[in-house]
Amino acid sequence: MSTHVTQGNSFLINTKKKIVFFIKSNIGIIIAFILLCAFLAINPSTRESFATQKNIFNVLRQISSNLLLACGMTMVIILGGIDLSVGSIIALSGVIAAGGVARYNLPIIIAILLGITIGVLVGMFNGLVISKTTIPAFITTLATLNIIKGFAYVYTGGSPVRVVTKEWQFLGAGYIGPVPTPVIILVIVLIMTGIIMNKTKLGRHIYAVGGNPEAARFSGIKVARVKFLVHAYSGLMAGIAGVILASRMYSGQPTAGDGAEMDAIAAVVVGGTSMAGGSGRIGGTIIGGLIIGVLNNGLNLLNVNSFWQYVVKGAVILLAVFIDFLKNKKNA
Repeated sequence: MSTHVTQGNSFLINTKKKIVFFIKSNIGIIIAFILLCAFLAINPSTRESFATQKNIFNVLRQISSNLLLACGMTMVIILGGIDLSVGSIIALSGVIAAGGVARYNLPIIIAILLGITIGVLVGMFNGLVISKTTIPAFITTLATLNIIKGFAYVYTGGSPVRVVTKEWQFLGAGYIGPVPTPVIILVIVLIMTGIIMNKTKLGRHIYAVGGNPEAARFSGIKVARVKFLVHAYSGLMAGIAGVILASRMYSGQPTAGDGAEMDAIAAVVVGGTSMAGGSGRIGGTIIGGLIIGVLNNGLNLLNVNSFWQYVVKGAVILLAVFIDFLKNKKNA
């Protein structure tokens, strides 16, 4: 009996320490998130519409796709790279999955798996090129962005692929109880990503390679394998996001995902992941994603012109990167 009590106390103490460490590590962005929510909750223009259950679930549904991308993007940026192709993967995965149902009458689960597989294959291609050559990730994924977007337009002829069955809509627009389906999927993915980053050998290797690739290689880490797996995972996340988005819009669209890579990068850098590589946490990315999602929602509720919204989000990214620069300079 005493052994069980001791183990229970130890678990509670460790959990408390982890929570305290998480809050201390992310105190700046936590305060920023609270202030943003407080401003929208008390602002006369938004207070009646922001803090409602409907709007909160709407925000969570909208940020689910971005946070899925951000899970993979966090790993990529910790490696010291970047993945610009995820927005185009969203488009191609969505139109392939929707086309499988609408054009070829495939079972919905097969079409969904087909769309996700497309994302994994593109991620594997990125990983193969980046890990086996000296071509920078920026150039590789920029090229892939255009190639995959082109395939999406060729496949659809530039027109949406519509699917209106209720079974198809469930993945992106349905509910499990009171909670939107994409949010349930997101929670599962976040837990899985957190386990990979914090509890596995691959997670430790990602930080090691991002911190110093040469030192990691000399210590026996297979750097090429780590890069390949990380980019494959990023493709997997983009494939899942693409299918969910196509389900939510009732159609696969070749324009879906335009600019999605920027929102994902914003969530990651606002969450404290260093663009220099080697440091970052999925917990920070979650808060960063919430900030970007609430910011988008708040700007819409305030009827801010969509062109100015680009300016605001760009300024947020620049500010986050500048803060990261100051932190690295101070540490140096």
